[in-house]
Amino acid sequence: METVKRGYVPKDTIEFGSKAAAKLNGAAQELAFLLDRGYDTKSASTFVGNHHLLSERQRLALARITSPRAALEERERKRLREAPEALVLDGFNTIITLEVALSGSLLLEGMDGTIRDLAGLRGSYRIVDKTVRAVELLLARLEALFYLDRQVSNSGRLRALLLDKAAERSVQIQVELHPSVDGVLSRLEHVVTTDAIIQDKCGSWYNLNRGIIEEAVPEAWVLRLEPSYI
Repeated sequence: METVKRGYVPKDTIEFGSKAAAKLNGAAQELAFLLDRGYDTKSASTFVGNHHLLSERQRLALARITSPRAALEERERKRLREAPEALVLDGFNTIITLEVALSGSLLLEGMDGTIRDLAGLRGSYRIVDKTVRAVELLLARLEALFYLDRQVSNSGRLRALLLDKAAERSVQIQVELHPSVDGVLSRLEHVVTTDAIIQDKCGSWYNLNRGIIEEAVPEAWVLRLEPSYI
């Protein structure tokens, strides 16, 4: 199986290192200010990014970290404090974040307390050496329904891996390939995702990845901006 550092970009050590922290903190504070006043994320991120001469990756990071206060309050209201008996997982979203954590690549702590990545998924996915460990970390903690995007390459192989590992552990799971995972999850309760759009639409959500990363991958590289920007 191919050894890959999921989400690894060499320049991240500079663009998200200690010397860049002050600039990113200031930019995040300004972006949050604009979002609270009704500006949409794209235009506000462009304005703030141009002002601070941020790279495209830094701009994307700030957009994934920052949210308007009203959205944060609503997500907190819907956040489950304890894991319910049944969870519904945004499969690729959850597994890729764990792969990034295991790779030592950049992760982001959002203002809503979730841990997100910048790895991206543009219709193409391949199983790597970190995938098996990510699946094992999930199956050690839950019995659930996984939703995988049918149109993403290798979704069938990932489904087979999930079912095989669950059988080895005698864990009961279901894995559904669906053409519109975001639409399905947006209408459900007990959802595990870091996708802000789904979080804002679903009935309730659980912050599973944060707990797994803090417990099982404490050395993960998580960018945490200073509280002053909130």
